[in-house]
Amino acid sequence: MTFRFPVSSRFGDEPADPVGDLFSVLSRGDIISFAGGIPDGALFDVDPIRDSFEFVLGRHARRALQYGATPGEPELRAAAAALVSRHLPTAPEDILVTSGSQEGIYLSAQALLSPGDVVLVEEPTYLAAVQAFSLNGAKLVGVAADAEGMLPEALDEAIAEHAPRFVYLIPTFANPSGKTMGRRRREAIAEILLRAQVALVEDDPYGQLRFSGEPVPPIASLPGMAEQTILLNSMSKVMAPGLRIGWMRVQGPLKQILGIAKSAVTLQSPALNQLAIAHYLTHHDLDAHIARVVGPYRERRDALHAGLLAILPATATVTRPDGGMFCWVTLGDDTDTARLLPVAVEEGVAFVPGWSFYASDPDRSTMRLSYATNSPDTIAEGLGRLAAALGR
Repeated sequence: MTFRFPVSSRFGDEPADPVGDLFSVLSRGDIISFAGGIPDGALFDVDPIRDSFEFVLGRHARRALQYGATPGEPELRAAAAALVSRHLPTAPEDILVTSGSQEGIYLSAQALLSPGDVVLVEEPTYLAAVQAFSLNGAKLVGVAADAEGMLPEALDEAIAEHAPRFVYLIPTFANPSGKTMGRRRREAIAEILLRAQVALVEDDPYGQLRFSGEPVPPIASLPGMAEQTILLNSMSKVMAPGLRIGWMRVQGPLKQILGIAKSAVTLQSPALNQLAIAHYLTHHDLDAHIARVVGPYRERRDALHAGLLAILPATATVTRPDGGMFCWVTLGDDTDTARLLPVAVEEGVAFVPGWSFYASDPDRSTMRLSYATNSPDTIAEGLGRLAAALGR
């Protein structure tokens, strides 16, 4: 007789794991992948990062290899506060260090949600946020969006109908759509949230990766919003995801609750990585590194966007983001991209079917494709394979 562990009901009878399935596809060496939101390792700022780790291990090895404080190492909290203060005045004590912004999403859910609470999300939205909120017992309600993101009038109606615990948004270079909210749209969203006294979890892992258009400050920086916003940032997309360091910017008593949740989940983020990133941010030039990587990303975005328009049916639409890592495709016909994917994998190319990015009622003709990892020549080859799959 085989023992079966009793599994929590929050996982459902047949739990789906789109994130795990994604990384399984990425592990195949014969696949040209547009699937993962993965920075190009060839663009990592390796020598300065190595220098920072060597400095920390040479000068502070015992401290770096020891347990540390749950909120984070003081040097990194100060460096992070300085970065956030470019848009929003922030003190080091307003920073809680996390193991990537994904942990920040999960901790926000832990701190704010009780079973059955409603979270409002843009349709579509980040699939791992959907998982994090669902595992914490939330009911997710999708809010309609247009080319600029969540519609203010739809948000207003959803708040009145559902009394949400909070709203989750990625307003700059959204995952998966690549959309960016303009300033007036952000102001309209903020006005509604302030009037309704609804919290905002604002996820900003891509905001520094801009290669066209004018920068727009986070919603948290708008008048009155700092006190009711958890702002999430990450070093994963701008430095290297393997460092697994990000942070939450939050004010007031909620900081203590988030700290308790963090202590229960991971106790602390790695002190060695924190100190190395703090050294990098204070002794090397992150802005110069970002300026070097956005050129290749811009070229790849242009190659993917133009190539998709050339191979897709006339019914299709493709977003052209001003930054970040993703193009979002809506085929606009009866194609189910979940059924298209295995055909595409047979042809040697991968993408992410769009259904997993929806809280409910997914548009199954959608898919997300990332341009970040592949050269224009590889993108062209991959799109040829995708065209063959569509033809089948």
